[in-house]
Amino acid sequence: MDIYLIRHTQTAADPGLCYGQSDVALAAGFEDEMANLHDKLPEFDDDCKIFSSPLTRCLQLAETFSDTVTTDARLQELDFGDWEGKRFDDIEADALQHWMDNFVTGAPPNGENFEDLYQRADSFWQDLLATEAKQVLVITHAGVIRALLARALNLPLANSFQLRIDSGSVHKMRRADDYLYIEYINL
Repeated sequence: MDIYLIRHTQTAADPGLCYGQSDVALAAGFEDEMANLHDKLPEFDDDCKIFSSPLTRCLQLAETFSDTVTTDARLQELDFGDWEGKRFDDIEADALQHWMDNFVTGAPPNGENFEDLYQRADSFWQDLLATEAKQVLVITHAGVIRALLARALNLPLANSFQLRIDSGSVHKMRRADDYLYIEYINL
C-alpha cells in the first residue's frame, strides 16, 4: 500500500492567527499551489482511496483528486479550544509559554493536547491499515502528519515538532509485508 500524507495548501488566515480546528479558507493562490502539488504526485489508480479532514482547507484540495472523498473528523488539526481564532500575540504570554513547554500533555483551555491528537490519528491509522487499498491519499494538517510520522518512526511525541511540514507538502509511506517504509518527507 502506498500512502501519501498531504498537507493542505496555504490558508488565507492572517499570520499569527491560532486556527487549529477553525474552518479557514485557502489563500488566493490555491490554483497554482494545487497544480504544483499535483505535479509532485504520480497518476493514481481509479480505486485509490482518498481521506480528508472535514475542514474546508483540506476538503477543497481533496476534491481536486476525486469526487469520492471520505471525510474523517479524526484527521482534524489540534483543537486549540478557547484560543481558536485569537492571535497568538493576544494570548496571555505565560499561558502560551506553559502550553508550548508542555504541549504533549498540556492543553489550551477547553482544547486538546498533542497526545489526544495522536490517539485519534492513531485510531484512523489502525482503520486505514485494515483496508485493502493499493494507493491512499490522506489530506490533512501538519499536526496529524507529525503524529503519524512520529508513530511510524517511534519518535517521542515531544520530538515530532522537529519534523518540518510545509503547506502543500507530500510525505510518502509504503506498507509492504507488514513493514512500513518512509519513502520521503516534505516533498
